[in-house]
Amino acid sequence: MISKILVPSDGSKSAQRAAGYAVDLAKQLKASIIALSVIDMRSLIAQTVSASETARHTVEPIEDYLREAAEGYAGEIKKLCDKSGVASKISIKMGHPVEEIVKEAKRSKANLIVMGSHGRSALSATVLGSVSYGVIHNDTSIPILIVRG
Repeated sequence: MISKILVPSDGSKSAQRAAGYAVDLAKQLKASIIALSVIDMRSLIAQTVSASETARHTVEPIEDYLREAAEGYAGEIKKLCDKSGVASKISIKMGHPVEEIVKEAKRSKANLIVMGSHGRSALSATVLGSVSYGVIHNDTSIPILIVRG
């Protein structure tokens, strides 16, 4: 039986669409939602300045901005849940998105992961590092529902 649904979000249209599916499903099943947003600092820092040249006072405002964005993405899912009468909680993590999604699913004992996908081919997903592709191919026993954007 599905009682907890993990819904990771990066704020994209496909993630928002997946959140809508998850909330509707949770309402029908009387399940709760865990809205997850993962802050991935590696890609931002690596594309801007080398870590050795980054001053601490530069990194802190970036972290604050990313945390606010992550809280906003998860907050949108919470609003959907509140509007539909679905119990929910927010989880904000920092790390590699694939790893953090799988860890949170196990930690929270989620019965299902519902996430969006941009619909890339398997080859481009591998090359470009699709998060949904990574979660699907991770060694997890939790069912995953992918909603195409």
